[in-house]
Formats: sequence, structure tokens, C-alpha cells
Amino acid sequence: PTARHGSCRSVMTTICHLPEDVLVELLSLLPAQDLICTCRLVCRQWQYVVDLTTLWKRKCQREGFYIQNLDRSISDWKIFYMLCNLKRNLIKNPCAEENFQHWKLDNNDGDKWKIEDLPGTHGTNMPDPKVHKYFVTSYGPCFKSQLITLRKEGYWNQLMDEKRPEIVVKDWYAARFDCGCRYELTVRLLSEDYIVLEEFHPEPVVIEQWSDAMWREISHTFQNYPAGVRYIWFQHGGQDTQFWAGWYGIRVTNSSITIGPLTL
Repeated sequence: PTARHGSCRSVMTTICHLPEDVLVELLSLLPAQDLICTCRLVCRQWQYVVDLTTLWKRKCQREGFYIQNLDRSISDWKIFYMLCNLKRNLIKNPCAEENFQHWKLDNNDGDKWKIEDLPGTHGTNMPDPKVHKYFVTSYGPCFKSQLITLRKEGYWNQLMDEKRPEIVVKDWYAARFDCGCRYELTVRLLSEDYIVLEEFHPEPVVIEQWSDAMWREISHTFQNYPAGVRYIWFQHGGQDTQFWAGWYGIRVTNSSITIGPLTL
């Protein structure tokens, strides 16, 4: 018994003695923040393994981010994983499910902003069946906005400055069948001091009376923008063009801002 016990003791090992591929498999189960902030500091071996491309590729595979035909086009799998993991709609309350929460009402003229249920009077349904409500403007200018602080959303300064991931903006708008209206959108990338580094402000869309009342999407992708982006400012709205009392102006819903990668 003593000999057997001594023999067992002689073959005992630690996690550091595991083969590299096994260690990669084990560490890939951990959250990214733990890997970078804790595991990477344990020892040189763990630092080496945490920095391996294979570990981050494995995490992408585990969480459904891996696409085989992208294998050669991705230069940094760690950053690719981080962007995939963070990717979500940064606009809060985009479909009016929480009244006007999270929105700043910059202009609220005429009979003011209102929320209605789809399809609305003389309206049509959205292509996305999960959207049930929309915001609607009146006969005076109605504009609302959100200011997104990128650091609060998990996008650290170095990531935005060095990698400059694509910023995709989308919005949906529609008119009533029986009234003309006007739609406007402005999106600005702002510095720490709120200086405009880049802007998307297309020509206003004017929809004539007796339109098809269909919902239409507007989309823009910011690429290769200057370093220093710390905030994104999103504003949309408009009014009706016939100055009718009530809510005959442009309808908006399902707004979104997402940050790279474009492939997902």
C-alpha cells in the first residue's frame, strides 16, 4: 500500500502540465474578461495560451461566431470574438415598447410626438412581425435623439481608435396613405469633447399624399472614420406637410446602431 501510494504521488501533475490543446479547450470555456484580466496574469504559459489565435477561434466556434469561409480574412480572432460578443442594437427602446424612455424629445411641436400600434390608420404592417408599435409626428417639427456613450457599452477607446470597427445605422419610416410628410435622419460620430468627426445626414425624404404607405429602411455604414470616436448621436423625425391637426406626420420605428463585424 505504501509503495502504491508513493507511485501515485510521483505521477500527480498540475493544470500547467496539460498539453497545450487541452489547456486551450479548458480556457476557452471561460468568459473573455476572466481570460484577459485574470488568467493571462497567472504565468507566462497561460499568457501565451490566452494570446493564441486557436483559443479565440475555439471560443468563436463554441458561441456560433465562426464561419469557415472567413477563416483567412480575419486577422485578429480575439478582436473578432470581442466584436461578435458585444454586437447588439445600441439604440434603446427602438420600437416604442417603453413609451418614450431613453429618448430625448428635441422638438415636440404641433400636437407632439405620439405612439401608435401597427399598422395604424391608413398604414401598413412592418416586414418584421416582432415590431408592434411606432412613433408618429404631428404638424409641427418633431425630432427625438439618443446619445450613445461607447465606453459604457463596452467599446474601449483603443478598440475604436486602432480597429475602427464598422458602425451600421438603420432606421425604418413610413407615411400615412392619406397625408404627405417629411422624414429626416442625422447620425454623428463625436469625440470626447463632442466635436463632430463624421456625419451621415442625407437629404430629407418628402412623401407625397396618396402614397403606398409602405415601410422603408434607410441604412448607412461608417467605415475608416477618424480616431477618437467616443459617442454616437442619433436623431430622427419630421412632420406632416399639410399641417393637419393630429398625428399625420412621418412614422418611425425599429431604429438600430450596431458595431461590426459586418459579416454577422
